[in-house]
Amino acid sequence: MRQYFGTDGIRGRVGRGHITPDFVLKLGWAAGRVLGQGRGKILIGKDTRISGYMFESALEAGLVAAGVDIRLLGPMTTPGVAYLTRTFRACAGIVITASHNPFDDNGIKFFSADGDKLPDEVELAIEAELAQPLRTVASSELGKVKRIDDANGRYIEFCKSTIPACMNFRGLKVVVDCAHGATYNTAPFVFEELGAEVIRLGTEPDGFNINQGVGSTAPNALCETVVREGADLGIAFDGDGDRVLMVDAHGTLIDGDQLLYVIAKSRLLSGAMRGDVVGTLMSNLGVEHALKRLGIGFARTQVGDRYIMERLKAQDGILGGEPSGHLICRDRTTTGDGIVAALQVLAALDRLGTRLEDIATEVERYPQVLINVRLDQPRAALDRPEVQAAVTAAEQELAGRGRVLLRPSGTEPLVRVMVEGAERVQVEHLAEHLAAAVRAPLTV
Repeated sequence: MRQYFGTDGIRGRVGRGHITPDFVLKLGWAAGRVLGQGRGKILIGKDTRISGYMFESALEAGLVAAGVDIRLLGPMTTPGVAYLTRTFRACAGIVITASHNPFDDNGIKFFSADGDKLPDEVELAIEAELAQPLRTVASSELGKVKRIDDANGRYIEFCKSTIPACMNFRGLKVVVDCAHGATYNTAPFVFEELGAEVIRLGTEPDGFNINQGVGSTAPNALCETVVREGADLGIAFDGDGDRVLMVDAHGTLIDGDQLLYVIAKSRLLSGAMRGDVVGTLMSNLGVEHALKRLGIGFARTQVGDRYIMERLKAQDGILGGEPSGHLICRDRTTTGDGIVAALQVLAALDRLGTRLEDIATEVERYPQVLINVRLDQPRAALDRPEVQAAVTAAEQELAGRGRVLLRPSGTEPLVRVMVEGAERVQVEHLAEHLAAAVRAPLTV
């Protein structure tokens, strides 16, 4: 059992639990001991949260104490760190981010030398080191720190390289919403350099406004801007740039399931598709049915990109993702990358000769209601007999025409209640009933 790591690194409220300078310093030392490989180097990037400065310094001190050299990237997307870790032949990459969470949360994500998320056994090894006393290497063996000044330019060029060199987006008017997060200094330049007219939104981070009223978790501003500016479409990233959602010319939100379908259809028609598309337990039934009409298989995993990637590797597949917009194009990069995924969608639209609003309608989405119930002990709530009885009753009422899913969040103190079915009124009623059962106080 992992004590500190969740489904995607370590995350929480700044100053509480494990998200403190002293713990992060010790974490840097432990990670350096496990990942440093002698006198290797480790890259550190961060999103735009004010606490990123503090945790960058703490990680730096811990890693140096373990005898590891460091390369600082500054503000950089999570997938950007994964890419640069590979190209710099580093031992590992670390990202200081809480992704789509508000500014007063933060966390630490890790990548292996190959740009992959760490396997369980490596996370457990780091946790084992955390239980040991911190011992600084001899002064002659301390790590050194350098800053990589051209990190953003390197990542921009990589993103552009994931679509054909002959393709450009001249004549396309697009709103790019960077959530005041890590994509603010890369994403607009990628699309501008490929010829698009870019209207910027959420590109003025101040340390406190990340994900605040903008980005993929708050897309209303993007929807309104696309319509007001007469843009062809809009693109919304989250705080660390590993998710993307889009908005069509009419201001309609297009989720990750639909974007995954667009990419898959293009790959199929070009002969590049292989393996099943991999989704999660949260993926809409509509995308599964739409893909099957194309003759493409669909597989589900637990929620979390690490599980999607594991399934893709096992079957040598290339496409997977979640409704939230965490899309993996394994034939282009090693992790979910919002900018790369957005480029694949635009390239697909160009290749298919269609518009986003037209192809998205090929996915008939089932009504799906998701309610987040905040609790101190989310896992314990799911074990209560009255909650289990409520789930059984809901499944019986759906009678095989829908799905029920209750699960604890891997990144926040929440129980996520999801109900999906053919009738929206029924789905909403069942979701509210289940949320109430989860929320009810424990009776003794």
